[in-house]
Amino acid sequence: MKKYERFNNYIVYFMLYAMIGWIYEVFLEVVIYKWGFSNRGVLFGPWLPVYGFGALIFIFTIYPLIKDKKYPQKLYFIPLVFIGCMLSATLLELLTSYICEFFTGSWPWQTYSSYKINFQARIALSPSLRFGLGGTVFLYLLQPLFEKICNKLGDKTKIISYIIISILIIDCLYSFFIK
Repeated sequence: MKKYERFNNYIVYFMLYAMIGWIYEVFLEVVIYKWGFSNRGVLFGPWLPVYGFGALIFIFTIYPLIKDKKYPQKLYFIPLVFIGCMLSATLLELLTSYICEFFTGSWPWQTYSSYKINFQARIALSPSLRFGLGGTVFLYLLQPLFEKICNKLGDKTKIISYIIISILIIDCLYSFFIK
């Protein structure tokens, strides 16, 4: 696979995981916590880029541990994958909270102050454990499926990635400058 084809695939993965993250957050808000619906992100669309970036970090740093392994050997890595996903997602969330605070004055998940174990309401143990579990599910179940889909799409992923980039640029312009 050529470099540009892999880049196009990563754009598609980014968007898929950003959308899954948005669905997950809305599910928690509406079904689990019963707070009611609100757009959980800083952008207008139904995507949370932090989940897309988190997934790419998982793909680049943790996924190579299991990508070419066969079952049952692949299963031996579950604890390591879980811990790696938990730590890297928690670090990303911490850094993102500082970036959001710098640009907007706050960050969307300040509700972490209500968690028993938290750091400055920026990160908390409970979400970190869920990130570890979610990352493990992503890497063992979803990522192989997404790779098969992108491989079947072939050259169409280039067009899809351009559309995704265009949508994200328009959404950023709208969310940060127009709205």
